[in-house]
Amino acid sequence: MTVLRHWLKPEGRQTLGYHAALLGGVALLVSTAISVADWLTRVDITQRQLEDLQATLQQVVPASYYDNDLVRDTVTINDGGRAVTVYRARRKGQVQAVSYQVTAPGYGSSEMVMIVGVDRNGTLLGVRVISHAETPGLGDKIETSKSDWILGFSGRSLNDPPPDRWGVKKDGGVFDQFTGATITPRGVVKAVKGGLEFFTSHRAMLLDESSGGKG
Repeated sequence: MTVLRHWLKPEGRQTLGYHAALLGGVALLVSTAISVADWLTRVDITQRQLEDLQATLQQVVPASYYDNDLVRDTVTINDGGRAVTVYRARRKGQVQAVSYQVTAPGYGSSEMVMIVGVDRNGTLLGVRVISHAETPGLGDKIETSKSDWILGFSGRSLNDPPPDRWGVKKDGGVFDQFTGATITPRGVVKAVKGGLEFFTSHRAMLLDESSGGKG
């Protein structure tokens, strides 16, 4: 208290200790303000990310397939050392469909990230591209805003077309390629087929049937 009374006097405000304490106090206030702002922003960002994820999942899994919260009903599958987060769509407790990310190399060293929706019978409900760095006007036709090409996967399965026809027409497959950009659709087709093979390999766990009940 004696030191505080000394600093409050005019002559005390000229000391090195007073200025150090003042600087420390200001730094503490600024640090606290930044921490509070960061916490508030983080909460807002997390909420926005959940909303974006929910909107994306709804594009590949129709609402008629579930009555649960897709974002929170998940299971993580180890697929060859890669952890895959799977979102499960349930209706009346039974898993009716699942959705998860698949990736493919794009043009150059870029990567295309997609999310697929698959029903319990192994049929594709939808495919959407989440991110890519393909050439504008060519490879970006994988976006629904540029082309309806990606919609052609809906209703497909590993039996439709047969496994050896899962490719672009240039490679003997059934899917169209883009003029001047074969690498992009080729990569997407391969990744989607891989997504269906992933479903087949882990079907029991994905559908929550391996333990005989809801997980």
